Amino acid sequence: MPTNEDDTDEIPTGLGPTGLKLWRSIADDFTLDVHEELLLTEACRCADRLDRLDVEARANDVTVINMKGDRVAHPALTEARQQAIVLSRLLASLRMPSGEAEARPQRRGASRVPYRPRPLSAVPAGA
Repeated sequence: MPTNEDDTDEIPTGLGPTGLKLWRSIADDFTLDVHEELLLTEACRCADRLDRLDVEARANDVTVINMKGDRVAHPALTEARQQAIVLSRLLASLRMPSGEAEARPQRRGASRVPYRPRPLSAVPAGA
């Protein structure tokens, strides 16, 4: 991603403080292709969502009682964990340089196939 010369990127509407900070930290320094702008926009929304979930989680107990009467993790904590995973994947997809002068952005080939169990014939006898 080359450095952004004219700073014509339009900031998406509705971003909160964290999303806006993330947008500016990337869009102000780099020229983004359309697909990268979409990834960054979603990452910014996700960062803002994490802020709202954090407020909800802090205002309540860590656990709640579900309909069956079991004590389970508060839904805001569960969703925050999922959103953190999404944010990390969105940011990794942008392949931003690490900040080191000579560093190159991460390169990946095709998407990876999910791990599959080995067939029983591949397991050594007695294992």
